[in-house]
Amino acid sequence: MNLNDKTKAVSAGGQFTFLNSRLTVQRMGYGAMQLAGPGVWGPPKDIDEAVKVLRTAVEAGVNHIDTSDFYGPHVTNEIIKKALYPYAKDLVIVTKIGCVRPSAKVCQRADSPEELTQAVHDNLRNLNLDVLDIVNYRVMGTEFGPTDNSVAKQMEMLAELKQKGLIRNIGISNATAEQIEEAQKITDIVCVQNSYNLANREDDMLIDKLAEQGIAYVPYFPLGGFNPLQSSILTEISEELGCKPMQTALAWLLHRSPNILLIPGTSSSAHLLENISSADIKLSGEALDALDKIAGK
Repeated sequence: MNLNDKTKAVSAGGQFTFLNSRLTVQRMGYGAMQLAGPGVWGPPKDIDEAVKVLRTAVEAGVNHIDTSDFYGPHVTNEIIKKALYPYAKDLVIVTKIGCVRPSAKVCQRADSPEELTQAVHDNLRNLNLDVLDIVNYRVMGTEFGPTDNSVAKQMEMLAELKQKGLIRNIGISNATAEQIEEAQKITDIVCVQNSYNLANREDDMLIDKLAEQGIAYVPYFPLGGFNPLQSSILTEISEELGCKPMQTALAWLLHRSPNILLIPGTSSSAHLLENISSADIKLSGEALDALDKIAGK
């Protein structure tokens, strides 16, 4: 896959402009989490490959990179800076706050006003930026799943940081529809990051509602996360298309709704190219109907 082919593939996925902003991105983006070491802790085994992955993505036309300063911690942001600074004018870097990693196997809530402010400044410093394009508040409970916590205080703090010029736009992650509505009463929300894929369709109604409002939906675990997607239907359709099952799963997400933005992550340049090529896969109505059956639709 040469550079022209990669660029064509990324472009085939289409573009999206974030609500009330001038930020336009290719719908096929890149998630930087896997650039950190095993378990998203410490530096990668091959930092040169990590740098290559980022540069290859940008060369192919990807201009939406998702990151967080708690990846590593600090590791992925420092690699992004090493690989891409000074940044291209059209590059949109999206980060998330609300969590810290005190040790390799621990993620804990960190969303007091002081902690959120510190996290914003950490991201600014480690990315070498004066202002962050988009900051997502990552809602945290005692577990990774969604909770019914109020998000008002956190949104008020982010709105204040936006007013101070440290943040351009605000999003929310791991949130329920009720929390999103609560956040929208305080500030504009330009994107939502929740778990969603071919088999996990709980946010179907939410995606459609956000699409009507012009708000981006960015699925994490698009390929199943800790439990990778497995389906005979997915395998069969992929064989007919001449591609890999995970490529078909990514292509389905792009077909699902025009407000869905993809940020599949990888630490391999070869795997990156596979992901990128998913944007150029065309799915027939018959294939889409068959894939819907994976979630019992």
